[in-house]
Amino acid sequence: ARPENRAQFYKTLQVTSERIKRQTKAAGRGEWLESVNPANFKEVVGRVRIASTEEADQVIDAATRFFPKWRATFAKKRSEILMRAAEIMRRKRWELASWEVIEVGKGWREADGDVIEAIDYLEYYAREMLRLAQPRITQQLAGESNVYLYEPRGIAAIIAPWNFPLAILTGMTAAALVTGNCAIMKPAEQSPLMAAHLLDILRQAGLPRPACHLLQGGGALGAHLVRQQSIHAIAFTGSREVGLEILKRAYTTEAGQTHVKRVVCEMGGKNAVIVDNDADLDETVVHIIDSAFGYQGQKCSAASRIILLNDVHDRLLLRIIEAVKSLKIGPPADPRNFIGPVIDAEAKERIENYIDIGLKEARCALRMAPPDGGFFVGPAIFSEVEPQSRLAQEEIFGAVLSIIRARDFEDALEIANRSSFALTGGVFSRSPAHIDLPPKEFRVANLYINRGITGAVVGRQ
Repeated sequence: ARPENRAQFYKTLQVTSERIKRQTKAAGRGEWLESVNPANFKEVVGRVRIASTEEADQVIDAATRFFPKWRATFAKKRSEILMRAAEIMRRKRWELASWEVIEVGKGWREADGDVIEAIDYLEYYAREMLRLAQPRITQQLAGESNVYLYEPRGIAAIIAPWNFPLAILTGMTAAALVTGNCAIMKPAEQSPLMAAHLLDILRQAGLPRPACHLLQGGGALGAHLVRQQSIHAIAFTGSREVGLEILKRAYTTEAGQTHVKRVVCEMGGKNAVIVDNDADLDETVVHIIDSAFGYQGQKCSAASRIILLNDVHDRLLLRIIEAVKSLKIGPPADPRNFIGPVIDAEAKERIENYIDIGLKEARCALRMAPPDGGFFVGPAIFSEVEPQSRLAQEEIFGAVLSIIRARDFEDALEIANRSSFALTGGVFSRSPAHIDLPPKEFRVANLYINRGITGAVVGRQ
């Protein structure tokens, strides 16, 4: 919102764009992965070399050899490295955000928010480690010393998504490193350059090279890491299908394996927002638009089901439609465009297939035409959606919104809970009784009352 920040961001974005135009084609041995601009798929943003499974095994061996030394490093020193990395990232804020605009199609605000979240993760985990590093005496007994403390597990495989290419990768990696584990980062193949920026920042901050490694590649590389006996912990954010496969593979103990792997898995959402009859509709519309269509709905926390009570249904549906019609679609480098591209051709095809399903299962209240030249999909709104239909139950990961009608507030809660996902949820109401009920009955991890359901703040939600 500040003019000086907008001016600096615009200037940095121009510099980054010129740098991309001047780059030369990568050469050398092995296969190369090209990262393309989703708003202009003819533009190659950068190239990275794909790691082979043999190289992955070499990296695991190197991390395993270094682990005892990193484990023995004082927690305070590990925390200080993260704090220095946060400071470096703060100085590079506009540069990193400009790369996100071009590599993954985030708008200005979304790109800046991702960088800020990454900085918050570094500082949060650095402070938490200082707290957790202190041994705790369990009971004071004469002649005994009973101490409770944490120790690092070993080698952590970090398998990260493209939709928050810096924040989520930073958070999962920082947590592993600061607790004394060595980390192997495997970013999504759609956002390899942001991972390279992160590794460079960590090393500038003083992180020993063997403590953290970067492997670039696709799903086969991630699956290889999950299967390796030398991996002790796996942190994954992505689709439910891949997450469930990781859980199955990780907890299948192989002959000769000396430990049980631990998995931290976050696997998407099909998030609902309930709007009560007495809700403030001016506030509700703004937050629904941000939650459902921010970054083209490509967030696991995004609102994809809006459950409207009977009395408010027609009025609010009309207002949502008119609000979405006002959104501009186009390249995110232009800050006037609210809707940018989806990440790649596969995502575009998947979302369009769900729109076709919606045309058969429900009533199409709005479908906007996308521009040419990139992976653009115009937002779509469907009303009279059945709660158990595919449109209301399956994760789409795009700007497709399902409007569901409920008889009363209890019926709305029942519909909202009728899902195999339970990540975020929201309620808009001015009734004290209806505000008190959801924390007890709405089965989600992050529940938001009278605000958007995306944009959780590190250490707060």
